[in-house]
Amino acid sequence: MKQVIFSGIQPSGIIHLGNYLGAIRQWLALANEYQSYFCIVDLHAITVRQKPEELKDNIYRLAALYLACGLDPEKSTIFIQSQVSEHAELAWILNCYTQIGELSRMTQFKDKSTKHKDNINVGLYAYPVLMAADILLYNTNYVPVGEDQKQHVELCRDIASRFNHHYGDVFILPKCLLPKTGARIMGLDDPSKKMSKSAPSEMNYISLLDSPEIITKKIKKAVTDSGSEIIYNPEKKPAIANLLTIYSLLTGKTMKELEKKYHGAGYGKFKSELAEVIVDFLQPIQKKYQDLMADQRYLDNILQQGANKAELIANKTLNKVYKAIGIK
Repeated sequence: MKQVIFSGIQPSGIIHLGNYLGAIRQWLALANEYQSYFCIVDLHAITVRQKPEELKDNIYRLAALYLACGLDPEKSTIFIQSQVSEHAELAWILNCYTQIGELSRMTQFKDKSTKHKDNINVGLYAYPVLMAADILLYNTNYVPVGEDQKQHVELCRDIASRFNHHYGDVFILPKCLLPKTGARIMGLDDPSKKMSKSAPSEMNYISLLDSPEIITKKIKKAVTDSGSEIIYNPEKKPAIANLLTIYSLLTGKTMKELEKKYHGAGYGKFKSELAEVIVDFLQPIQKKYQDLMADQRYLDNILQQGANKAELIANKTLNKVYKAIGIK
């Protein structure tokens, strides 16, 4: 049998180029090799206040983008987290095997608490436990993540190990699967921070649904480094290194090829051609997305089929957990 991977994205706004290059692009390759579960993690999204109608729309938009980017429901299980109740059930059980000190050390909680000081809720604090439940329900071997999520996967392993210590080998201990390049695409306006759809400025990211005009504007205004040399040097020229990474991943050209191509050229020519590369790459994705959004019944069918497939595995795992702790 194939080994299992699990990953997901929150439906809190339209996903951006960093999400695609850091996650979905990797998923497309892995889906051929692994039994894959790709989730729309809507329960995670509500740790920050969401407008109900907007959240509902964002769930459909994300599902359409998953498919438009190339995820195949025949190869992968694509579903909405909240439609498989075992996620929430297992999260509660795992809460009872997670230490306060462990959650207090999570850097994402510290970051989000700073951003949402008026809503530092228990869900935000226990977010990594729900993530652990997501992963462990499907006997996951590998979790494709960016560097910023490694800490959560390590916590998941610690929780699973603690549970197994008490009750035997109930859970498989998952491992991180980091992409070789593109795991962390940085903000266009601040190359010291990860590209984020929750960034204060829209100039931080390229949405997968941005128009050619907006893409061109954002790339032209992207922060650059001192000097005019276009070379890949993340330490000395982090802004240009980030733009080169995007260019390389979208075209397949190596850094050496790009450095040679733009040797002696200024930032203006480089940025202009990078914008064209992004526009050309996103055009077919945007076309397919529009077609999918016009057929909500098709999306509903795909998501329901995915939820049914996921629930079969999740229910077996949860029953195994209940039996282990003496509830069933």
